[in-house]
Amino acid sequence: MQTQPDITPANWAMVAILGLVWGATFLFIELALEGITPFWLAAARIGFAAVLTTAVWLWRGGRVFLTEVSAWRMLALAGVINSAIPFMLLSWGQQTVTSGFAGVSMAAVALIVLPLAHLFVPGERLTLRRLLGFGIGFAGVTVLLGGQVFESTGDPLEPFGRLACLGAATCYAVSSIMVRRLPPVDPFGLAALALVFGSLLVIPAAVVVEGAPVMPDGRTLWVVAILGLIPTAGANLLRIFVIRSAGPVFMSLVNYQVPMWSVMLGILILGEPFKPILLLAMALILSGLFISQWGALKRLFGRDATPSS
Repeated sequence: MQTQPDITPANWAMVAILGLVWGATFLFIELALEGITPFWLAAARIGFAAVLTTAVWLWRGGRVFLTEVSAWRMLALAGVINSAIPFMLLSWGQQTVTSGFAGVSMAAVALIVLPLAHLFVPGERLTLRRLLGFGIGFAGVTVLLGGQVFESTGDPLEPFGRLACLGAATCYAVSSIMVRRLPPVDPFGLAALALVFGSLLVIPAAVVVEGAPVMPDGRTLWVVAILGLIPTAGANLLRIFVIRSAGPVFMSLVNYQVPMWSVMLGILILGEPFKPILLLAMALILSGLFISQWGALKRLFGRDATPSS
C-alpha cells in the first residue's frame, strides 16, 4: 500500500513560517494599493519574484531534470494556475466582496484539496479524521472572521466577485496537486519557471485591463519589492518544498493560519481591538490541525515509529 508522506519538523516549521508571512502580506498589499492598481500590483509581484528566483536558479546551475514534453506542459500550466490567475481573480474579486468572504474563500483551499488529493495523489487518502479536522478548522476561520463572512457589500457584481474568490481558491488547490505530481525536478528551477510562466500571462493581462503602468512613488516601490521578495519569491519556494516533501494536504494547513495571523498582526501592529472570540477561533483552528494531522504528530514525537499505510 502507498504510505503517507514523511512529515518532518522542517515541514512543520515551513508551514508555520508561510502562515505568518502570508498573514502579514495583507498589510503590505493594503499599503501598495495606495500607489498602484490591482493588476499591476499582481504583475509587479510576480515579475519581480520571477527575476529573483531565476537569478538564484541560474546561479545554482540552472538544472530542471524534466525531459518529457508532457511534464513541461504541466509545469507551465501549474505556474499559470499557481500565481497569475488567482492573483488576478483575487485582485478583481476583492473590489466587490467583503474581506471576510475573501478570507473564508482562501480557507476553503484546504477543503478543496482533500478530495483532489484522494483521487490524484498516492498516499493522500481522504479519511474521516482528516475530514473532521479540516471541517473544524474551517469552522474556526468562519468564527474568526465573524459577520463579515455573511455580509453583503451591495455591489451588483458581488456574486461574480465571490465566484472569482472561490475560483482563486480552486486554482491554489489544483496547482498544489499538479506540483506534487510532477516527476523529480530541481525545486529552485520549479519555483523560478512557475513564476516565469505566470508572469507571461499576468503582465500582458495588466496592460489590457489597466493600460500602461504609471511609475509609483518611492514608498510604493519599496512595498512592492518586499511583496515580490518575501511572500512571492521566498514563500513560493518554501511552498514547493512543502508540497514536494509533505504533500498538498499538509500544505493546505497554511490556509487556516493565514486569517488567524492576519487578525493577530492587525491587533499587534495596527492597534485593532482585541475580541475574545479570537480565542475560540484559535482553539477551533488548532484543534482541527491536531485532529487532521494526528498520525503525523505521533510519528514526529516518536510515539508511532512505523509510518501508517
